[in-house]
Amino acid sequence: MSIAGVVLAAGTSSRLGRPKQTVVFEGETLVERAVRVAQEAGLSPVIAVVNPEGDFGHSLQQLGCLVVINEGFAEGMAASIRRGVAVAKMLKASGVVLMTCDQVAVSPEHLRALYEDTENIAGSGYAGKVGIPAYFPTSGFDDLQQLSGDVGAREMLRSARVVVDERLALDIDTEEDLTRAEATTNAIAPSAKPPRPLR
Repeated sequence: MSIAGVVLAAGTSSRLGRPKQTVVFEGETLVERAVRVAQEAGLSPVIAVVNPEGDFGHSLQQLGCLVVINEGFAEGMAASIRRGVAVAKMLKASGVVLMTCDQVAVSPEHLRALYEDTENIAGSGYAGKVGIPAYFPTSGFDDLQQLSGDVGAREMLRSARVVVDERLALDIDTEEDLTRAEATTNAIAPSAKPPRPLR
């Protein structure tokens, strides 16, 4: 059984004012960090969906990541999800974990907890919502490929199994977020408790 990791990294980072994918955090770029964490979680293949203007594809390939271009990145997150899932489906993956590169607190343990139950959708719980990273079995691939716009898979996560980690509420959208992440060691330190699934 092969669970693919799909790193959604085709955004334009308009609020940050520079490509967040190449922001260096603790000695590695955010997108390299996401790929590494996905690999450490046992996800394979790890697929990074990038926009055609990105210049970081070569470094990701050196990490053993499969880089795919999303020509329709301007549509929003759904286009990247469709692209990544299509590649995972082509490679006969048994499921996918969708993740972004700006949640610096995400851990391999959290990702593994998401796909612990390979038959059912699972999302991450934080800040009173359920979002990504999220796991989808092959039974959800068709619905994922029907998504459109910039809303992601939110509706599909309404009845999902939830793995809670409040640290994931911190993502890098602005320079202030980056400053807060760099100053908040607890946000990126290993959790004192394992991820907690809610059933």
